[in-house]
Amino acid sequence: MSQLPVQDSERIRPPENLAAAAAAHGLTVSGARVGLREYIRQLWGRRHFILAFSQAKLTAQYSQAKLGQVWQVATPLLNAAVYFSIFGLLLKSNRGLPNDTYIPFLVTGVFVFTFSQNSAMAGVRAISGNLGLVRALHFPRASLPISFALQQLQQLLFSMIVLAVVLLGFGHFPSFAWLLIIPTLALQFVFNTGLSLIVARLGAKTPDLAQLLPFILRTWMYASGVMFPLARTLEHAGASGWISDAMLGNPAAVYMDLMRYALIDNYPSSNLPPHVWALALGWAVLFGVGGFVYFWKAEEQYGRG
Repeated sequence: MSQLPVQDSERIRPPENLAAAAAAHGLTVSGARVGLREYIRQLWGRRHFILAFSQAKLTAQYSQAKLGQVWQVATPLLNAAVYFSIFGLLLKSNRGLPNDTYIPFLVTGVFVFTFSQNSAMAGVRAISGNLGLVRALHFPRASLPISFALQQLQQLLFSMIVLAVVLLGFGHFPSFAWLLIIPTLALQFVFNTGLSLIVARLGAKTPDLAQLLPFILRTWMYASGVMFPLARTLEHAGASGWISDAMLGNPAAVYMDLMRYALIDNYPSSNLPPHVWALALGWAVLFGVGGFVYFWKAEEQYGRG
């Protein structure tokens, strides 16, 4: 077998340090992760895409149903009716709350928890359920879980109209306390966005998490006092101090209690955990910032393999 001339063999031999050669010629890895500041700048540049994508998903969610967008509010209302039948009428879990307080209490809890629940469920499939888009286009992958969290916020705002009707129907009229809805929803949205980013990264690597997550969320729902006054129930059960503090301070319970305190007349402040606003802010910062950085760290891995 003939051999190539020495000069030709040296010409086709790959360099020993490919990284150094690529850097020398100004080449970079395709899809490499950019710096955090640049990543935020790119996200801001695609803010119109994030909003449009979330609105399109919201419109398409019930496009095959005859009632269409009515299901946005009918679903949580039906859940609240089922929980009232079981926990309010059969199990008497209202802990002494009259129906004109317990029903708004329950509906508020269902709507607020559903906001976090659906953000997590949508987020876990944000990457794995949109691989075609992820592999075809170059854009900050955080756009997807953020848009899903924004979609759930828009859906909650529709539900708030029905919630206001329920409150008025049971004699809870608007007051200055209703202004607390704005910071409460803002903090919960930041928390939900961070949660969506975390489960999006985990779901991209482990798709089976989408099957496990409903069980985790259901446990979280029962531990957060959606259907019953959590503080009274823990006191009645004689729960130890650290267990009570942990359950009352969990983010779902914190945001639900703040919303109930804002909307329901004479909702006792004793139901709120100590330093409730500090807890609400802390959860939002911890998950919002921490979840964003956690997701960004794996940016170059999404859509590969």
